[in-house]
Amino acid sequence: MFRPVAALCAALLAAGCGSPAPAPEKDTAEHHSAGTIALSAEQIAAAGITLAKPGGGPNTTAVEAPALLQSDPDATRVVAAAIEGRVVALTRNLGDHVVRGQTLAVIESREGASLHGEVERARARAALARATLARDEALFARGFRPLREVEVSRAGATEAEVSLRQAQQQATAAGARGGGLNRVAIVAPISGQVIARPALLGQMFMPEAADTELFRIANLDRLQVALAITPADAARVRVGALVEVSAGERRQSARVRFVAPALDETTRLVRVLADLDNRGGLWRAGEPVQARLAIAGAAAAGQRVTIPAVAVQTVDGRSIVFVRTATGFRTVPVTLGRRDGPLVAVTAGLRGSETIAAINSFIVKAELGKGAAEHDE
Repeated sequence: MFRPVAALCAALLAAGCGSPAPAPEKDTAEHHSAGTIALSAEQIAAAGITLAKPGGGPNTTAVEAPALLQSDPDATRVVAAAIEGRVVALTRNLGDHVVRGQTLAVIESREGASLHGEVERARARAALARATLARDEALFARGFRPLREVEVSRAGATEAEVSLRQAQQQATAAGARGGGLNRVAIVAPISGQVIARPALLGQMFMPEAADTELFRIANLDRLQVALAITPADAARVRVGALVEVSAGERRQSARVRFVAPALDETTRLVRVLADLDNRGGLWRAGEPVQARLAIAGAAAAGQRVTIPAVAVQTVDGRSIVFVRTATGFRTVPVTLGRRDGPLVAVTAGLRGSETIAAINSFIVKAELGKGAAEHDE
């Protein structure tokens, strides 16, 4: 502990050979009555008083809420067949990684056989039309065919090609690709991981049924963080704001990409979505986590900064901090807001540019108290 005021008084009395020294005493009394205390840089360092600057910026704070990790809808596909049939083969299971175009299942279908047959018939007609056109063009060049017949053959070949493409597109739209004439190969529409497989070997699949899902595939390199916050907090959320996701010892930052323009009818809360990079495979879809969302401070709160909670002391029933000056510290009353672990928000009293006493700030308070007591004596 330092007693600079007492030491200063003792030195002045010794120098005056016992004579009173009112001027320094009066100056010291005014110094402490103004809520300041003189401490040199050496004394501050020797006492272990650490200095800190308010953080968080002017008008920023955070809100915490439970959240759920979801697969990104833009990178998730439900796999089903467009035609009726029976599942005769399943080549992939839950958790398997698949590549786009890879066969997942095979369905045996009469409708598939009909589509395959139409493609083959259209292909044969197109081949015949092309051969007829080539023959007529050769005979026309030698003068054995009139131009009218060549034009008719050319139109027939064009029509046959159109019919072939139409039959192929209809088969593709129905998923009738690969296998025999009565087989339909169900392929992966995207590369990713199988996260659901309701399909069972031997089951009858009907597109008009309510449950038509065979597989669900998701690319889990990016997950979606879904949380719900109050309308007051949502009004201060900005797209691109940071969201800290945590679960146990795992922590990672995500960024807000969507804030719902309407409240949920049941919870009366606002849905917020953030993108989470999961290329490292640290997180799982469906996992509950805790989210800490940075939001803009309320306008009525003025400049809102955060400081270490250890920097706050109580003097005469008021919360104060000690702001560094050229000669020591001065007391500044503050209004406190939400506490977040080792930090506490200051809603009034600080601009955010000051330097304050943090760890061991109670030593400054003690020096201030001793100076006031000596003044009273």
